[in-house]
Amino acid sequence: MGVGQNMSHNLESVKNLLVFLGKSLLSILEALLFHVISKPRKNVAGEIVLITGAGSGLGRLLALQFARLGSVLVLWDVNKETNEETHQLARDAGAARVHAYTCDCSRREDVYRVADQVKKEVGDVSILINNAGIVTGRKFLDCPDDLMEKSFDVNFKAHLWMYKAFLPAMIANNHGHLVCISSSAGLIGVNGLSDYCASKFAALGFAESVFIETLAQKQSGIKTTIVCPFFIKTGMFEGCTTKCPTLLPILDPEYAVRKIVDAILQEQLYLYIPKFLYFMMFLKRCAECGVVVRGVYESSQAQMGMEDINTLGQLSPEGMKTYKLIFLPVKTGILIADYLEVFNVMDGFTGQKKKS
Repeated sequence: MGVGQNMSHNLESVKNLLVFLGKSLLSILEALLFHVISKPRKNVAGEIVLITGAGSGLGRLLALQFARLGSVLVLWDVNKETNEETHQLARDAGAARVHAYTCDCSRREDVYRVADQVKKEVGDVSILINNAGIVTGRKFLDCPDDLMEKSFDVNFKAHLWMYKAFLPAMIANNHGHLVCISSSAGLIGVNGLSDYCASKFAALGFAESVFIETLAQKQSGIKTTIVCPFFIKTGMFEGCTTKCPTLLPILDPEYAVRKIVDAILQEQLYLYIPKFLYFMMFLKRCAECGVVVRGVYESSQAQMGMEDINTLGQLSPEGMKTYKLIFLPVKTGILIADYLEVFNVMDGFTGQKKKS
C-alpha cells in the first residue's frame, strides 16, 4: 500500500512538472509572438475611467486620450480650476460623459467621501489610474519632515485609499484595470530624490503585491499595469537634464501618454519608458545577483568550512569564484551611472512653476 501511494505521488509530481513546463513554454512562445505581431487592444468605449491628478500634465493628456476612445471620464484633482479646464477639453475631444471632482487624494477621508459620490452619480469605476504625484527635489537632510510626509501621502498612501475605495466593485464584477503611474525613480535610487524614490518604490511594490493577490485568488478579470517612465516634460521636473538624450531622453508628454494608453489597452503588466530602462534594470539585477552569490560564498566559507563548501552545489571554491565573476560588480554599475551622469540629473531642478 505504501509503495502504491509513493508511486502515485511520484506520477502526480511528474504530471505537475510536465504541465508546468508546457505552460511555461506556451507563455514564452506567446511573448515572442507578440514581439513580432501587435497584441490585440481592448475596447474601452463606455468604460468608467478615473484619473487622479487630471488637472494638468500627464493626467490631463491621459484624459484626452480616453475621451477620444469613448470612455466615461471621472477626473480628480486638488485644483478645481485646472480640473474644470480638463473637463472642458475632454468634452471638446469628444467625450460624451465627463465628471470632475475636487479631491485631495492625500487625505483618506476625502478619498472615501468623493468615491461614494462617484459610485452614486457615475457608477462602478472599471479603470483606475493612480497618476497624482508631487516632487520636492531636495536632498534628504534639506527636506522638511512635512514635505516628506506629503510625498508619501500623495505618491503612495493615496494608492492604498483608492484601491480600498474601488477594488471591491472590480472584484464583485470580476472586471477592472488598476494602473499605477510609478517612475524610473521607483526602480533605481536617484541623487536628490530620496523621498520621491521611496514613495515610488512603495507604490510599485504595492501595485505588484495586489496584482499577485488577484492572481492567487483567480480574479482573472482584474488587470494591472505598472508604468515607470523617466522624467517627462510636464514641468514637474523642470530644470532636470540628461547627458545621453539618445538613451535616456527627457520624454515628450504626448509620446509618453501614447505608450501608457497602448500598454493599458494591451493589458501589459510593466511599461518602462524609454526602453533603455529595461537594460538598466538588467544591469541592476546582475549586480544584485553578484552581491548575493558573493555573500553566500563568503558566509559559507566562514561558517561551514572549506570541506562543506566543496559539497555545496558540487562546486569547488575555485568554481564558485568563477561563477560569481559572471555577475556585474556593483562598482561597474556605479561607473556606468556616473558616466551617464545619472547622479547629476537633479542639479538644475527648479520644479513646477506655480500659476500666478
